[in-house]
Amino acid sequence: MSNEPIALTSALASFDTLWSPRIVTRVNDYDVRVAKVEGEHIWHVHDGTDEFFLVLDGELVISLREPAGERTVRLPQGSVFTVPRGTEHRPSAPHGAAILMFEPTGTSSVGDRHDEIVDHIDATTGHALGL
Repeated sequence: MSNEPIALTSALASFDTLWSPRIVTRVNDYDVRVAKVEGEHIWHVHDGTDEFFLVLDGELVISLREPAGERTVRLPQGSVFTVPRGTEHRPSAPHGAAILMFEPTGTSSVGDRHDEIVDHIDATTGHALGL
């Protein structure tokens, strides 16, 4: 990890792969990850951790399966949302988006339980930032 400031615009410009988060830095035992997203992710669950999203550009849509039923939240640029641990969810970005996430180091991008992983989804615990 760098001990120098990192411009998020530079971090995002350093890769093109969708749904493939890059680790920008670490805070204690958490990764700060950025990703470019477009289309749909898969339904998945993180059993042991919440998942924090900040939309840097575009709009992110998160479908949730909760005890009261399904609902959808729309996150325009500048919005934040936390998916509670154990909640089945599916992020999507019909027109593309750039997002920042806080997740415990080692957290899989497809959670602990998930639908079949499709080709455009990178099942990863985060890639090093190539700056």
